[in-house]
Amino acid sequence: MRHGPGVGAAAGTVCCCSQTRTVVMALSKVQDDTGLPKWKVALAVGGTLAAGYAMYYFIFKQPSEKQEKKKTIPKQTSDEAESLTSPNTEDTAHISPLERAQSYKNKGNKYFKGGKYKEAIKCYDDAIEACPPENKVDLSTFYQNRAAAYEQQKNWECVLRDCTAALELNERYVKALQRRAKACEVLKDLEQALEDLTAVCIIESFQNQATLVNVDRVLKELGRIHAKEAMEKREPIMPSNHFIKTFFESFAEDPIFNSVDKEKEGDVDETENQPGKNATNNGYMKAKKHLQDGNYGSIIECCQNELANPLTPYKVESLLLRATLYQLRGESKKAMDDLTALINIENSPLKMKVNALVKRGSLFMQHEKVDDSLRDFDKAALLDPLNSDVFHHRGQIHLLIGKVDAAMSDFKKAVDLNSNFPIAFVQRCYTDYRYAYQLGDKAKVEEVMKKFDEALKNFPKCVECYVLYAQVLCDQGEHERADSYYVKALEVEPDNPTTLVHRALLILQWKGDLAQARSYITQALEIDDKCELAYENLATIEVQTGNLKRGVELFDKAIPLAKTEMEMAHLFSLRDAAVAQLKIVEKMGINIPNLGSL
Repeated sequence: MRHGPGVGAAAGTVCCCSQTRTVVMALSKVQDDTGLPKWKVALAVGGTLAAGYAMYYFIFKQPSEKQEKKKTIPKQTSDEAESLTSPNTEDTAHISPLERAQSYKNKGNKYFKGGKYKEAIKCYDDAIEACPPENKVDLSTFYQNRAAAYEQQKNWECVLRDCTAALELNERYVKALQRRAKACEVLKDLEQALEDLTAVCIIESFQNQATLVNVDRVLKELGRIHAKEAMEKREPIMPSNHFIKTFFESFAEDPIFNSVDKEKEGDVDETENQPGKNATNNGYMKAKKHLQDGNYGSIIECCQNELANPLTPYKVESLLLRATLYQLRGESKKAMDDLTALINIENSPLKMKVNALVKRGSLFMQHEKVDDSLRDFDKAALLDPLNSDVFHHRGQIHLLIGKVDAAMSDFKKAVDLNSNFPIAFVQRCYTDYRYAYQLGDKAKVEEVMKKFDEALKNFPKCVECYVLYAQVLCDQGEHERADSYYVKALEVEPDNPTTLVHRALLILQWKGDLAQARSYITQALEIDDKCELAYENLATIEVQTGNLKRGVELFDKAIPLAKTEMEMAHLFSLRDAAVAQLKIVEKMGINIPNLGSL
């Protein structure tokens, strides 16, 4: 379960407490306290939630190559490879049909152990034919054994057929469920694979780590597939005004937003009084006025009107502003095209080009093009080595790819360059804290706590400072103090939906008060009905408390609000997990254990 729906340009979307998500999710990769796949952790309302251990599909530790190879080694089990002596042929006339079937199975198991799978299959054929239909458990075992032999031949269609036959006779047959899941994964029927693995998890009370890893792998791939399909059909959605405002605030040196701020203060923007630039009420100037007034929905059209004039003196500005709004609407291709066009313009203003490189680098990261992303950031750092935004957002990229030392160095650089950049300052504090906490470095933890005090003193109007400090206090079990800082954050910004969601999660961890948690999240949605974070966490609570259908409905509301394919894949993975559990509950009547207690 996430604690922030976006982080600056690095995530492509931002809400209040915007910097939390990248730090939290990346550091969860480093610490991996629970060792559990995201689908289980995200559906468990436990201590990991308010502490900030967000689990994203793209940062989970996957099995090593060595581990993957181990999976291909057939596991010899008692019913697959028993070393029992089959009766002599002349004796079979005097035994029961079931005993005769067992003798064929035992002979097949001996062939199986010797790697003679064709002969083993023939013996299992005979066992199935000889077995009385009323002996369902035995018959299911014979089908399962034959499926095991077919698996060794990589005859996945026959594996699927025989496992299905075994499960029709014994629906809770774990080995058949596992083997059919593997066949379905190979045959690209990931929904059925997930359903079978989910059934195994529930039967095993979520205690088998190997099964949990398999579920995580399937969810990851299934989430990607569903997200790709949905992203192609997705209608662009303009996020809430609060969301957009916070996005711009995650940049200390955004040239356009800073220009608007100067105008609000009555200062003149010198870049718009340069020779050849006539500051008339044209498309771009209208777009800036809309930006100043918070009328974000009209900005793209104004920029398009400006760019329709081939002689416009505001081409660079219009491209950058339009690209930023495209990015916020989740139209990454259009944003990428505009940013690339700007970057390729010779003699474009330095701050404009660097801002475009930072945003394009972040878009590359959304599409998992890490090398391209870092290339843009490195170029930006070379062009403007004194720009704190470059290092702040590159630090987030380094966190996402697991380079914590490089991230910490970048955050330090960002703060050294601009000590009055509150988001960078507190994000550095939080990253340093989590790293020191993971290492058990008490002295460093105490040092960072003093830095938090400094942040709160220097930036009393920065909501992020209160929220991240509250999460640190929650880490240390000081829930009451943590809640007091959420209260202070809400005093600074009473209409901040994300802070309410954070507070709801704290209440769950601290008091287990579902009613109060639901109330806070409902308030968040009343403030911002486009708050994807609120829908996601409320959905997770509903799933945890057994309201699976309601949880799925809420995930369905969250998914269209995702701005990137990565975020959408994460949400789909949670939805798919809930749907699979719902199917098993309805099909088998199996009660899901309380995940929060596992």
